[in-house]
Amino acid sequence: IDRDKLWAVAAYFFFPLPLILVKNRSNFLNYHINQGIILTIVSLAGQFGFGILPGWIGFIPGQIFSAIILGGLVIGILNVFNKEMKPLPLIGKLFSFIK
Repeated sequence: IDRDKLWAVAAYFFFPLPLILVKNRSNFLNYHINQGIILTIVSLAGQFGFGILPGWIGFIPGQIFSAIILGGLVIGILNVFNKEMKPLPLIGKLFSFIK
């Protein structure tokens, strides 16, 4: 797990990096790549959804949503440093892309 920590953190910022560059990935790393993919998909969908709303109707909820996504990022990174494989709140169990 210790050798995969840096890659697991990188997965939350840009998941393709460890997916492409790391051979013989551990279950720990694959788990956090999955969480990074889920966080990215939810973030992009939410930003698109709030982005198409006009004016203040979309701006304020969009900012709140961004803060929630940032919280998910922090929780994911803390899970890496604590060597835990815990799903992100609300969204962590939505999909499993990598086994």
